[in-house]
Parts: sequence; C-alpha cells; structure tokens
Amino acid sequence: MTQTTSAPHHGHGTAPPAARFDAVVEAAVQQGLLDEGDPVAGFIDTEGVRASVGALHDAFAATPGVLHTFAAKACSLIPVLRLLAGSGMGCEVASPGELRLALDAGFPASRIVLDSPAKTREEIRLALALGVAVNADSLAELRRIDALRNPSTASVLGLRINPQVGGGSIGPMSTATDTSKFGVALRDPGAREVIVDAFRERPWLTRLHAHVGSQGCPLELIAAGVAQTYELAEEINGTLGVRQITSLDIGGGLPVNFADETVRPTYADYVAALTAAAPGLFSGHYALVTEFGRSLLAKNGFIGARVEYTKDAGGRRIALTHAGAQTATRTALMPDAWPLRIGAFGPDGVPKGGPVLAQDIAGPCCFAGDVVAYGRELPELAEDDVVVLYDTGAYYFSTPWAYNSLPRPAVYGFRVAGPTGAVTFATVREPQSLDSIAAESGLAHVDALIERDG
Repeated sequence: MTQTTSAPHHGHGTAPPAARFDAVVEAAVQQGLLDEGDPVAGFIDTEGVRASVGALHDAFAATPGVLHTFAAKACSLIPVLRLLAGSGMGCEVASPGELRLALDAGFPASRIVLDSPAKTREEIRLALALGVAVNADSLAELRRIDALRNPSTASVLGLRINPQVGGGSIGPMSTATDTSKFGVALRDPGAREVIVDAFRERPWLTRLHAHVGSQGCPLELIAAGVAQTYELAEEINGTLGVRQITSLDIGGGLPVNFADETVRPTYADYVAALTAAAPGLFSGHYALVTEFGRSLLAKNGFIGARVEYTKDAGGRRIALTHAGAQTATRTALMPDAWPLRIGAFGPDGVPKGGPVLAQDIAGPCCFAGDVVAYGRELPELAEDDVVVLYDTGAYYFSTPWAYNSLPRPAVYGFRVAGPTGAVTFATVREPQSLDSIAAESGLAHVDALIERDG
C-alpha cells in the first residue's frame, strides 16, 4: 500500500492511500521513464480520462443539446486533446496558440469556443473565417466584431457577462467579483439596459455566456451566477419579443477535492445545484455549452520525481527533488490554496514503508519558496527514492514554468491491462532537450547584440 500524506484540509476523516497508481510508478521506474537522465515526468491515466468524460455526459444525459467543451488551458497537450475529442468533447480555447492546438488535435471548428478578454482583430477574423464560436468579453469587442463580421460566417456569437455574485476562497480564481476583468458587469448602474440594447442592435448575437470561477468556488456560488445568466436571457428575449438568445454557455469551474482521492463534488452534484437555482435551465429551451477542465483531468494524472538529495536544516528534514515550482507552480507560490498529496516510493518504484518522519518536499528552482509540501509525515526519504505528486493531471506538468531554464518534463499516457495488470505507456511529450532550450533562448541570433566594426 502506498505511503501517502493527505494535503492539509478541514474536512472530516482521513485521506485514503493513493494505491491506484502504485503499479504505474513501479512500471515507470522499471521501464526507465524515471531515472537519472529523466528525473521527473508527468503521467496521464487514459482510461480515467474517458471515465471522467463519461461521468460528465451521464450527468447531463436528460438534457438535449449540450456541447461539453474541454478548457484547453487545463492540459494543452495535443495527444490529450485528441483523446478528449475522440471521447465526444468539444474544446474551449483562449488564445491563438490554444486554437491551433485544438485544430491540430482534430476538433471540428463547429465544436470550438473562443474565449479571451483581449482578443486581437486577427484572432477574431480567423475565428469567424473558420466558424469557431466566439464569446465577446466586452461591449468594445462587440463593436470590433461589428466591423469584422461577414454575414455568411458560421460562428455562433455570444456576449460574456459578469453576474457579480461574489468570490470564492481563492481570490485569483474567482471571476464574478464586482471588479473582475472578465465580461460585462451585470450589476453596474445601467448595465442591464446596455446589454439588452446590444442584443437588440445585433440580431446575430444569439448566445449569453458566464463563468463564475473555479477552484475555491462553492457550487452554490457557481449556480447563482448561472441562474443570473438564465434570468437575463429570459429578460432579453422577453423584451425583444423574439427568441434571439438560443444558447447559454455556462462555463465550467467545478472545483477539485485535493484532500483525498474522493471525487467531490461530482458532475451530478453540479447539475443538482443548477437545477435548484435555475429550474428552467434544463428544459431544452436553450442549448447549453460547458467548459470544464481541471475536474476532468486533475485526478487522472500525477507527477513522479526522483529525490536527488536529503538534508537537515534547523531541525527540519528536506528532500530535494526535481518536481518543484517549474511544474507545480501554483502549489509552490500559493501552498495553502493548492495543497497536494505526496506519495513515497523506493528507488525500485515500490511504495516505501516504515516509520514516518516529518519532511519538506522541495524542488530544484533557485528561490526559497520552491517547496511543494511542508512537514509531511512520510517514510524517511533518501537519494534515488521517488516522490509522487497526486492530482496533477491538469495545469501542472502540461504547462510548466521555464524558470532557471529547466527543461520541460516528459509526459506519458498509460493504461493498465485488466487481468494481468500490465502497464503500457505512450509518449505524449518527449523531455525537452538542452538544444531546444538554447534554440528557444535565441541561439540563432547569438550575435544580434554584438556591435561589429565597420
């Protein structure tokens, strides 16, 4: 049984051990995916991803006309996006890069939604040409679309509103506060009238969009924001005397439980909360779009990293590993908001046992805050052991920070065969080479700033 510590939390009970991935860690070590040359890697459970997508579709099964899109920022790796496309997902993108990745992964343009608070004219022009849906983030962006839109475009066009229902426990993840940078602030003086006028002036504007936030936002807060959006759509259609708004993009944001292995809240919990807050939402009167990311991937992935050294400082044991702020950025910078469970394995990839010891798990970056766990009680770690950071399938290894020019880690998808338990891996992203780092750092222009005589 894996020795693992639960992330600090205020819930009841203790976190169960994360035995689900034990065989995968051992196989990764035995197959050389975690060794001295490649001391850190990310791993994705492909069957787990499919199961999470299935749970999402099941929760909405009674509602016709739902387009579930995956928020590409949560795991912007083309093979993962391809897996999701094949599982029936659409894709939500928020940059030219993410749009390119979604197209390369095989998502049809008609199943892609473009969201961003700062779209350029070129981004909008391309999306309209492709037939990608666009949610304008502001009235100014609507005016830009006025100038760029060709009446023949197949793009569904919407407006994002900020329902201003408040924030959750993590301020930077809350997008429906009074002063959020996202959307048109619904409760500001005169805003509702201006929004209604915007739809009246644009018969082609047929979608309303809102996203309250994600991690740290309770279901009741998310549901309140969606209810405000539904009520506004009803008001606009009633005022205009025509069913102009035909679809609602209700965002995503289902928070993830990082305290233990339990999936909570579930997608069924989410649907129940929305039904209570806005009973008419699931009547079929509006087509729905969702934009889930973290909740689909987080628990279906982990980071494995070798322990390079251990040391004692001020009575504290510290294990220096290769999984730090460069691949667990949010946890290192905001450890209380983004705690992670840690697993301890021996050099052979087998779970460690024995007496536990309070230890800090630190990373390779050259700043003091590069610590992913403080004072965790684990079997005593030693050189060449392996630590595992659980629940990191979204946002962590897929979008690493290039601090200290540390190379991007390899990422592998895996499957565990039924009766035999054999683990097979597929390369999602190869480890970054030093040549690649040099090329990205301007090697081709090495002499560009050197003054030449004559």
